[in-house]
Amino acid sequence: MKDNIYKMFPSPSDLMNRTIYVESQPGLNINNHIHTPFSFSSFSDMEEVFELAAREHINVLGINDFYTADGYTEFKDMAFKSGVFPVFNMEYIGLLKEEQAGDVRVNDPNNPGRTYLTGKAFKFPFKLEATYADMLDKVIDESQLQVKEMVEKTNNYFSSLGLQFTFSYTEIKKRFAKNLVRERHLSRAIRVAVFESFDDAEKRQTIFEKILNMEVDEQLLSNESGLENAIRSKLLKKGGYAFVEETESSFLPVAELVKLILNAGGIPTYPVLLDDPEGNFTEFESDWEKLYKRLISLGIYAVELIPGRNDKKILTDFVNFFDEKGFVVTFGTEHNTPDMQALTVKCRNGVELGEAVQLIQYRGVCVLAAHQYLLAHGEEGFTDKDGVCRISEKEDFEKLGSLVLQEFFSVLK
Repeated sequence: MKDNIYKMFPSPSDLMNRTIYVESQPGLNINNHIHTPFSFSSFSDMEEVFELAAREHINVLGINDFYTADGYTEFKDMAFKSGVFPVFNMEYIGLLKEEQAGDVRVNDPNNPGRTYLTGKAFKFPFKLEATYADMLDKVIDESQLQVKEMVEKTNNYFSSLGLQFTFSYTEIKKRFAKNLVRERHLSRAIRVAVFESFDDAEKRQTIFEKILNMEVDEQLLSNESGLENAIRSKLLKKGGYAFVEETESSFLPVAELVKLILNAGGIPTYPVLLDDPEGNFTEFESDWEKLYKRLISLGIYAVELIPGRNDKKILTDFVNFFDEKGFVVTFGTEHNTPDMQALTVKCRNGVELGEAVQLIQYRGVCVLAAHQYLLAHGEEGFTDKDGVCRISEKEDFEKLGSLVLQEFFSVLK
């Protein structure tokens, strides 16, 4: 399959002359936010992603790794082979200094001002101008320096406990990471090292209790993801023995991240936390009208949610609010923890999204499909490099994207 499948399509003007409406399309199973092994992922490899996608009849899937497009080609090839429409996304962590100074939590519930941001529907192949590529490289370098310091502190801590384990950034990257090494990779390396060194369950339990300074029962010992989460929480997070504070240079200002996303042809998108299990919101997200105005001031006209962590009614009200404002709305599942879960998007406790909300996500993905298609034809998409968003033409993008998806599935038959 050619890199640019869109070149096999009719021209934009020919597609737009067809008579078809968004509402007439059959329901598609869409997940626009997953992490792959090119950043930390629940999946061991890309094949596992598409094996699960096939079992669940996923039609549209969006790769969303941190800071890297290295997985795009493999993801695209597997998607075409599997008959899945690929959306090329990427995730970043930035800083809103005004909110940080005001002790306002944005979409990181533990760090005021810390802001996750995604770019959606990048042009394939991904490319940044040199200035922005350098900016991204510096952030990546800072993140890896932080991890290397964590590895060193882990070794020192284990030595102080009299444990004969030594970890290497290079080996962790080679064995557990495809690209960037993250703290979750270090957590996994620690768990695996103990399990490979001791066959006896009682000995493993004793070692982990010594490392974590907490009781470790049989249930936790047999739960790989739970154990890795405990290691991460006790050792690598704030207050942990191997915690390393991120420097301010580890984060770009959100305004710069928006420019970087636009430079590569993406649509800047705000990932929403929304309600936690106790019904709480961050200060940034508690007033939706203020949130809307703040996002507009940042040049952001799209939001995404991970519905599995949200109450259905609250999510529905939120989605309707931003849909009525003309925002692009999409959903995903992340899959960036050790826990494996379904790819089919549902609300908290496995509650179905409902047809009306699913249609809003479908319309959102249509905009992304149209955007990718137009960029491939050398035309401007939903947003341009200057940040101008064609929000008044959103319905036209929805129609075009619906046609693009129909053509895609027709070509792959």
